[in-house]
Amino acid sequence: MGLENCPACGRLFVRSLVRDVCPACREEEERQFQIVAQFLRRRENRLATMEQIVAATGVSEMLLTKFIKSGRLTLAQLPNLGYPCDRCGKLIREGRMCADCSKDLQRQLEMVKKEEEQKKQQAFRTYYTDKGRNGR
Repeated sequence: MGLENCPACGRLFVRSLVRDVCPACREEEERQFQIVAQFLRRRENRLATMEQIVAATGVSEMLLTKFIKSGRLTLAQLPNLGYPCDRCGKLIREGRMCADCSKDLQRQLEMVKKEEEQKKQQAFRTYYTDKGRNGR
């Protein structure tokens, strides 16, 4: 929280947990949300893909993704809608990463843990010299 430049227009505003753009851009986002919501209220439009919604409403894919991630658009009634995985860009419907990227990240974390354990075990090895054994 604090004074920041709006990522959309560059104006200064006070950022908070619920506001990530200035009041003017927030109003514009709300107006665009209403356009999307009205479009999706029609039963035949609920099967639309992200590209079809962008084409029909003029609302950017980035803003649609923001609406989904913030919970303003629920995917339960929109079977063909998703947003890109933060890592690879594959369309997903929940979380931040697809299952493949999550598994890969988990595998990499396990490898790092094993390497750390090996380093710890090597640090505690006792080495003897000939001087110590022969008593010289």
